Amino acid sequence: MKAVAICYKPYLKPEEAMIYCNLGRTQLAKKCEEYGIFKNNNGYFKRDDLDLILSGAPTKYQEKASKIKL
Repeated sequence: MKAVAICYKPYLKPEEAMIYCNLGRTQLAKKCEEYGIFKNNNGYFKRDDLDLILSGAPTKYQEKASKIKL
């Protein structure tokens, strides 16, 4: 039931973000670093930012690497 309620909240606590993304603590931290997602001043993640991880979009590093011409 808690997982359903998480889907409608605009901001998620770190524990809720782990459930929402189906990742462990260290995996979530690694993915957030790759995508440039940070907690706000209150310690919450924005759900729209976490959707970027779930969408499978390229990370900021992959985008920059694709623009480099050799």
